[in-house]
Amino acid sequence: MSYMPVTDSMFLIAESREHPMHVGGLQLFTPPEGAGPDFAREVVEILRSRHEVSDRFGRRPADPVGIMGNTWWTPVTELDLEYHVRHSALPQPGRIRELFQQVSLWHGTLLDRHRPMWEIQVVEGLGDGRIAIYSKVHHSLVDGVSALRYMTLTMSEDPQDREGRAVWQKGLGRRRRAAAGPKADRSGGRLPFDPVGTVRQIGGLTGEVLGMLPASLKVVGNVLRDHDYMAPFQAPDTIFNVPIGGARRFVAQSYSLDRIDAVRSKADATVNDVVLAMCGGALRAYLLELGALPDKTLTAMVPVSLRKEGDLDSSNSVGAIIATLGTDLADPVDRLEAIHNSVRAARRVMGELSPLQILAMSAANIAGLALSPVPGFVSHTKPPFNLVISNVPGPRAPMFWNGARLDGIYPASIALDGQAMNITISTNYRNLEFGIVACRQSVPHVQRLIHHLEDALTDLEKAFT
Repeated sequence: MSYMPVTDSMFLIAESREHPMHVGGLQLFTPPEGAGPDFAREVVEILRSRHEVSDRFGRRPADPVGIMGNTWWTPVTELDLEYHVRHSALPQPGRIRELFQQVSLWHGTLLDRHRPMWEIQVVEGLGDGRIAIYSKVHHSLVDGVSALRYMTLTMSEDPQDREGRAVWQKGLGRRRRAAAGPKADRSGGRLPFDPVGTVRQIGGLTGEVLGMLPASLKVVGNVLRDHDYMAPFQAPDTIFNVPIGGARRFVAQSYSLDRIDAVRSKADATVNDVVLAMCGGALRAYLLELGALPDKTLTAMVPVSLRKEGDLDSSNSVGAIIATLGTDLADPVDRLEAIHNSVRAARRVMGELSPLQILAMSAANIAGLALSPVPGFVSHTKPPFNLVISNVPGPRAPMFWNGARLDGIYPASIALDGQAMNITISTNYRNLEFGIVACRQSVPHVQRLIHHLEDALTDLEKAFT
């Protein structure tokens, strides 16, 4: 058995039927030229033949039904790949709508804790001849950034590559390191246990902890003097900030990065600023339709990756800021400016802090999420923020899997009590792929957000023409 860090085990401990704690993703592929009608079945057979499983994807909680068993991993000696890799088909007419309906159902079901906590669905029956792969993995194993990086490692820029790699294969992480070339030894020549190094680390940690008070005062000072800085619990109550059920809705769409980049350039903003402005405009229109738009602006928690380049081993390594979404502003230019100033204020504070202090600040920003399982907390407190909006880096070139061209990567994340909607965006070459997950009970007609996102981007383009 191996110890499970508390940052990972908390996702197991907090999980319930109403709160599945897995991240997922939907990929769309165009089969290679000459592929026959059995291409999806061939994909399934290839994946099921990859029997050598890495330690990460070949373990389960030591005691699936006990609290203490959720703090230790135990290896699984024989992996049932027919269970983990499944073959599915869409009902006719095989539209994207039917695909999203299936993904919504799959994403709302819990993973089996008696097995390694991941599943893959290979889907055929799309009317345009493409195939889809939906995968989900428990957040205690990997976070969304790691999950996408593992998936990217199975791909190739070469359409003739027929290796057919799987995310659970041994040595997949080494493949990235080998491609990046040799790196300097970061151990400094130390032995596995180095008393001097340990004392140095403890001394450094003590200094960081002692530095928390002035860091906290610095953050409080920014809250008081900088009206652009958004702190937790400044968000209004909305339909997203309620207790949720277990059923999910999933919708997704691609938007051209060239369009977003053109707005970014003319507005002297960042891509993330424009993405948040799209979300703010879409949420404003969506809530106006429902007669549920508050006078005060919505805010979003925006994760910031703290993982070092090439690091696949840190399963959950993110910080967090809170940004305004400008939903109180009708003008798209004013909205983008407000978002840009809000994000810049948060990053200005982060720039003055050490890495440990940034983690402490991030923990304070998301502390409200940790308290959401407490009975009555969500119903009787202000939301720390209204939703989570993540931007996850993906492939920067056209990619192929066993000759099939990757057309889309759509993330599917986690909804929580008090956070009934999650928007995650992934880059995919020259596209940004939006994946929206929402509580089916609390958030009606979530598919309308796709159209509102397009309208919000169009409004920004017109404003900066």
